[in-house]
Amino acid sequence: MKIYNGYSRLPRNYALMTDEYEFTMANGYLLCGKQDQEAVFDVFFRTIPNGGGYAVMAGLDKVIPFIQGLRFGQQELDYFKRKGYGAEFIDYMKDFRFTGDIYAIPDGTPVFPNDPLITVKAPLIQAQIVETALLSMINGAMEHATGARRIIEATPPGVTVMEFGARRADGCEAAVDASIYGIMAGCVGTSNDLAADMLNMKGMGTQAHSWIESYPTEYEAFLAYAKAYPDNCLLLVDTFDTLKSGIPNAIRVAKEYLEPNGYRLKGIRIDSGDLAWLSSQVRQMFDEAGLNDAIICLSNALNAESIESLVHQGAKFDTLGVGDNISKPAGRMGCVYKEVALMEDGKWVPKIKLTNNVSKTTNPGFKKIYRAFDRETGFALADVITGRDEVIEGDRLTVVDPANYLRRSSIRNFDLEELQKPIFIKGELVYDDPEILEKQAYCNQQMARLYPAVKRIENPREYYVDCTEEYVNFKNQLILDTQKSILEL
Repeated sequence: MKIYNGYSRLPRNYALMTDEYEFTMANGYLLCGKQDQEAVFDVFFRTIPNGGGYAVMAGLDKVIPFIQGLRFGQQELDYFKRKGYGAEFIDYMKDFRFTGDIYAIPDGTPVFPNDPLITVKAPLIQAQIVETALLSMINGAMEHATGARRIIEATPPGVTVMEFGARRADGCEAAVDASIYGIMAGCVGTSNDLAADMLNMKGMGTQAHSWIESYPTEYEAFLAYAKAYPDNCLLLVDTFDTLKSGIPNAIRVAKEYLEPNGYRLKGIRIDSGDLAWLSSQVRQMFDEAGLNDAIICLSNALNAESIESLVHQGAKFDTLGVGDNISKPAGRMGCVYKEVALMEDGKWVPKIKLTNNVSKTTNPGFKKIYRAFDRETGFALADVITGRDEVIEGDRLTVVDPANYLRRSSIRNFDLEELQKPIFIKGELVYDDPEILEKQAYCNQQMARLYPAVKRIENPREYYVDCTEEYVNFKNQLILDTQKSILEL
C-alpha cells in the first residue's frame, strides 16, 4: 500500500464504494454461473475540461492501494445481508480478492479524449465492482492535476506557483488531493500542512488579514511579524491600501528593523485589487527603496486565463498563490468505464456500445495505445490505438479518425512509445509507483514534448487520438455486423 510519510492515501475501507447496480450485476453473474468469465473494461474520457488542449493523468496512487486492500469484512457482509443477498453471494464476497490484470497510463502523463487511461482485465464480478471507486479516484485526481497544470503552463518561466486551496475544497480529503496532485502537476509546494507532512515537505504561508487587524496599526503588525520571522518576512500589504499604507509600512519595517539587524525583507503578497497595476507600482517603489531582491507574490482566485492576462498587462510578480482553481476546478473530467471485450470459448470477443451520438460509440476490443513522437523535433504527433496483437512495422503509418473514416493522415520518421504500463498481473502488484516529486519531474518532461499550440490556454490546437487502418476497419465491420444482427431481430 502506498504510504506518504506514515499516512495512507485511503483513510477507510472503500469496498462498498460502489453503485448498487454493480452488486446487483455481480450477484446476477454468480447466479448465472458467469463469475469466472473474463472481461476487459476501459477507463477513458470524451471531452477535455474547460476547452483545454490536454488533461493530466492522476490517481494511480489511490487506485493501487484500493485494489491491493479490496476486502469485504464483517461490516460489509452484514450490509449484504440487510440488502437481502443470498448466502452464496455473501460467501463469495467473504473470500473476495482481485486476481485480474490492470494496465494504466502513468500519473503525470498528458492524455487526451478516448485514450484508454486504465484497462481492467479480470473475471466479470471483479471487473464490475471496482468501477465506481476507480472512476471517483481518477476523475477527482485528474481534475486537480489538470487544473493545476493549466495554471503552470500559463505562468511565465522562473515564476513559481504555490497551492493554496485547502479551505476551498469539498472536504478534507479533497483538500489533500488538491495539494498532492497540484504538486505532482508542477506546484512548488502547498499551504496545506497535512499534505506537506505527507510529502515530507514544509507548508508555505505567512499571515492573513487577521494578523494585521490584531494590532493597533499596520506598521506595528508588520514590525511584530518581522521580529518573529526575520529570516522569512513576507508581508500581506492589501488590508487597508496597498500603495498608500501597505508598501510604505513594509519599506519602513525593512529600513528601520530588518536591515539594521542584518536581515532583508523577503517580499510582499497582494491578495486584492488591480493586481497588474498594483504589482508594477510595487516593483517600482521597491526598486527605488533599494529592495530589488524583495519578491512580489500575487493571489486572489487566480486561474490560467487571469494569469495569462496579468502577463499581457505587464504585471510584475515572482510567485503566485493559487487555490480555488486547483481545489475546485470548474471543469469535470467525466471519465467512464466501458466493457470492450469478453472471453467466450477461449477467444476475446469484442464488445461495442452503439449510439446515434458518434462520440459515444466506444472503441471495442482489447487494445494497445501508443504515442508517436517526431524523431527530429521530439514532439508528440498523435496517439494511436491498435488491436492488442497488432504489429506496427515500417517508417510510415496511416492513422485514421475512428469517428470519421475520411479524416486520415500519414506520419513518417517517428518513434512509438506504448503508453499503458502493467500495474497488476494476476492480482499481484508489478508496478513501482514513483514518489510525487518524481511524478512532477516526469510530468514536466512529458508536457515539454507537446507542441506549444496544444498547450495554449485559449483555442488550443486539437491533438489527435487516431487508430490504425486495420483497427478502424475492424471497428467499422463490427458496427455493421451489430447493426445487421439488430435488423434481423
